[in-house]
Amino acid sequence: MKMWKKAAAEATGDLKKYLETYGRFPFSAYPFNEVDSLLLCQLSYLRYDGLVPGIKGNEDSVTLEELGSNPRKERMFRKILFEAENRALFEALVTSRRFQTLKLNCYVNYVDRERETQFAAVTYLLESGIVYVAFRGTDESFVGWKEDFNMAFLYPVPGQIYAAKYLNIVAGKFSGAFYVGGHSKGGNFAIYGAMNCAGPVRNRILRIYNMDGPGFRPEILHSDRYKRISGRVERYLPYSSVIGMLFATDGRYRVVQAKGLWLIQHNPSHWRVRNGHFVTAEHISDVIRRIDERLNTWILAMDSEQCRSLVDAVYSIVLATQTNDLPTFAADWRRNMTKILLAIRETDVETKRFLRQNLHGLFGAWRNRDRTRAPGKVVLSGSSRSGCH
Repeated sequence: MKMWKKAAAEATGDLKKYLETYGRFPFSAYPFNEVDSLLLCQLSYLRYDGLVPGIKGNEDSVTLEELGSNPRKERMFRKILFEAENRALFEALVTSRRFQTLKLNCYVNYVDRERETQFAAVTYLLESGIVYVAFRGTDESFVGWKEDFNMAFLYPVPGQIYAAKYLNIVAGKFSGAFYVGGHSKGGNFAIYGAMNCAGPVRNRILRIYNMDGPGFRPEILHSDRYKRISGRVERYLPYSSVIGMLFATDGRYRVVQAKGLWLIQHNPSHWRVRNGHFVTAEHISDVIRRIDERLNTWILAMDSEQCRSLVDAVYSIVLATQTNDLPTFAADWRRNMTKILLAIRETDVETKRFLRQNLHGLFGAWRNRDRTRAPGKVVLSGSSRSGCH
């Protein structure tokens, strides 16, 4: 019996438990799978500025082992969401036989407040010869969250365009086939990049992983560009997925059991693993599914200008706190909440009315979660009418 099969009985838990059990096996002994993909996506949230070679240079790649012993490694964990969990995950990866020789290169971390974009990506070279391009999801910056909201009315957002360009550049640096993936917004970027990179590059992509990332407008999913890659897309959503069910999906995804409720399950550290793979469920939670459906209906009912006005109004109120990221906001959340309330009071009458009407629609999606009859099929196909674009 293979060693990894004997170890399987011990491997029920989360990502850390997976590494404890399977981290001792190289990819030649236990092949790359969807859990490894999620680990690499999560690793992309760390700050590699000054530690991993950038995309413009020709420097040699750096291994995880080297990062783990670098005296400046603490900078990787500065102002990142779920710092303790990501730190523990990094240490587990560094000490695992499976990942310690992992090489990192082509790191990009770009935030532009003027263009309202947050884009980051890193390329991994695995011992097995696999090249994996990972796009970071939404980080702690308010700019990153603003870009998420902009996706309700703008296509493509700058980050999506950068994703396609990044793939073209990386493909010119490394030969052979490769994987693409991302968690949250990074999963959406992975699909957009694969759809819109150069044809020869797209042909080299083996698989595209979208880990609880938002979908696209229905017309995008019906396009020839998407159809060319759809057979290579693997989507994974936690049982109470909200982010991954935003906008339209093609109905092809796997549901993963996870700890916690609602948005807490968006954090990959809560996803359940057994016998080296995700513990799956038959469908999304019925209650959450109804909320997701109403939320999408509400979004698609607004035209582009309504979406833009609402998003800009909410963002301007948040900026009144004079903070740029969630950790800074949370450090003095009482004072910052007071600033937000004051900013709302100081908006003009029309803005107040607009916010009241539209936020009422959002909360209505939650209030009516039990009064909407559940659809017979777990597919949020969006609407064919003109929506937010």
